[in-house]
Amino acid sequence: MQRTHLFLVLALILPLLAALAAAPARKFPAVADLPAHTELPDPLVMLNGKRVTTKEQWIKDRRPELKELFQYYMYGYLPPPRKVESTTRWVNKRAFDGKATLKEITLSFGPAEMPKIHLLLVVPNKRKGPVPVFVGLNFCGNHALVKDPTIRLPTVWMYPNHPGVKNNRATDEGRGAEIDVWSIEQSIDRGYAVATFYDGDVDPDRPDTRDGIQPHFRLEGEKPDPHDWGTIAAWAWGLHRAVDYLVKDRDLDKDRVIAVGHSRLGKTALLAAAFDERIALAIPHQAGCGGTAPSRGKVGESVKRINTSFPHWFDATFKEFNDHPEKLPFDQHCLVALCAPRAVLFSNAVEDTWANPEGQFQVLKAAEPVYRLLGAGGLDADKMPPNNKLIASTLGYYIRPGKHSMTKDDWKVFLDFADKHLGKPSGKE
Repeated sequence: MQRTHLFLVLALILPLLAALAAAPARKFPAVADLPAHTELPDPLVMLNGKRVTTKEQWIKDRRPELKELFQYYMYGYLPPPRKVESTTRWVNKRAFDGKATLKEITLSFGPAEMPKIHLLLVVPNKRKGPVPVFVGLNFCGNHALVKDPTIRLPTVWMYPNHPGVKNNRATDEGRGAEIDVWSIEQSIDRGYAVATFYDGDVDPDRPDTRDGIQPHFRLEGEKPDPHDWGTIAAWAWGLHRAVDYLVKDRDLDKDRVIAVGHSRLGKTALLAAAFDERIALAIPHQAGCGGTAPSRGKVGESVKRINTSFPHWFDATFKEFNDHPEKLPFDQHCLVALCAPRAVLFSNAVEDTWANPEGQFQVLKAAEPVYRLLGAGGLDADKMPPNNKLIASTLGYYIRPGKHSMTKDDWKVFLDFADKHLGKPSGKE
């Protein structure tokens, strides 16, 4: 009886504690009172005008300020971590013709009714020790990335125009439809593990309703706050919970976790890496506005357009910048700076002008002062490289012919960049 009462009390106070922990720690100026910056703001100048000149000042003062600024004005506040419980649903030790072990793990982090993450993990069998791991969210469900009838179908809302989806629900027709998008076998052959889960496990990508994890962090009847976390922040929080599991898996190298994502899930990968130093390297692929492109950019998607088309991705306060992005007290180069001194690769396509590839190059250049301050190098180029040439410096850049997509050739570049900065997996030449 006492245990039942304890669970009831916890069920009542946990959302309150989470809400308090996710609330703004300080009050920043109203958007109308912010000064305009037509150029990208200096990442080493604090809101009060004080310049950061030492590593200690960056760690103690500017980095925490930037993390809060991004949450207050743009993404919304991420709640604190929750303890993750894992259950392995099944294991196939002979996947990919015996080259890999494939398993699905269910991650729980709250009451029974709270949504769960269904993590697909593929680990190479030929390894001399723990291997590095790519982790990211996918658009179509785990079943679409590997043609295996055992992999569960998502039971939540699915994107209507994706393979095998009928009435917004996944069907068997979608199995294996996205094999080339994630190119998992290529990573296995290069000695890397891959972990992924469907973004709808955390928050189905719908503007009309929030039926993912967010309502479980709010007290009944509690009114929305202008700094409540949007969907991209929720996805990043979910990616952090996957990392909670991965760093404890003995088959994986906890010091070589790589966050990867395409488009809106690239925005997620960059935010997750910026806020979690356990992520050793970030590859936000074609992430565009709200991710890797400047909010002040004049090419491609704008702040107003993204907030209109996807009103649920960011917090309500970000919409106040629709007509005045120059008032943002930061830009996306500051999010990259939060990853310093860790390596970050921006990858793009020539025809994907909506994502502003040239603006993304400028974002990397503008993040350089922080990387240089920390002795981590920067972007070893003064102008955009020719097509298909990887700039493999700590701040990396790559652009190829083609459109908005993630391909097998892109994954080869991802793997080359990871080899350069994290070292090739043992046993790989």
